[in-house]
Amino acid sequence: MLPMDRFRLDDKIALVSGASSGIGAALALGLAQCGATIIAAARRVERLQRVVSGITAAGGRAHAVALDVTDPASVRGALDRAESLAGPVDILVNNAGVAEPSRFVTTNAGSRDHVMATNFDGVWNLTQEVAKRLLARKRSGSIINVASILGIGAGVGYASYSASKAAVIQLTRVLALELGRSGIRVNAIAPGWFVTEMNDAFFASDAGKALAARSPAGRTGELHELLGPVLLLASDAGSYINGVVLPVDGAHLVALV
Repeated sequence: MLPMDRFRLDDKIALVSGASSGIGAALALGLAQCGATIIAAARRVERLQRVVSGITAAGGRAHAVALDVTDPASVRGALDRAESLAGPVDILVNNAGVAEPSRFVTTNAGSRDHVMATNFDGVWNLTQEVAKRLLARKRSGSIINVASILGIGAGVGYASYSASKAAVIQLTRVLALELGRSGIRVNAIAPGWFVTEMNDAFFASDAGKALAARSPAGRTGELHELLGPVLLLASDAGSYINGVVLPVDGAHLVALV
């Protein structure tokens, strides 16, 4: 096999949660362009249809599936639907997430629980169900969690978000140990500042522009810059990579600022 061929995802089924916009939509398109059949999953089914249409128009294969990662019954139903449409899931990208920035002392329990339920419980729910099905079929697989540099470092006003992403990072490491001998690799990426629907208003402001300018790269990341790391972790090119948390942040974490 030629080196570049190891990055191909032909005959693989990849489920991307939170695929209706932003990072999820970009990853779904990119993985499809590398040969995977995409299960684009999210709560906003009407938005998913646009993502699927974009993939199929570009010559890829994709299906839209309704999914609420906080609801175990929805998770099971979504995977049943995915299997009926395309087959068993080989690659899982846990991308669904929310952020509700606020100072710790003003964060109410409802907001905290919502962030934790989506960002951590959702990863737990979906990963557990996918892992069970892979193990039952004795199939290998790759699970990629979208964490954040705020799960490694910290930022003022992100107590709930940072705690949820730190929990995802530790879960990634534990699952790499528990599932690795069965051929299921579990890794994470930790994006830095990327403009999405959750933060576009902030990065359009003077404060957001100043924050981006102060970073080592002098700018925010572009969504396509996440595809290479995810493709490595998803494909046979990364077959000996397991339990890794890979920052994709333009050196933000290592800068002494």
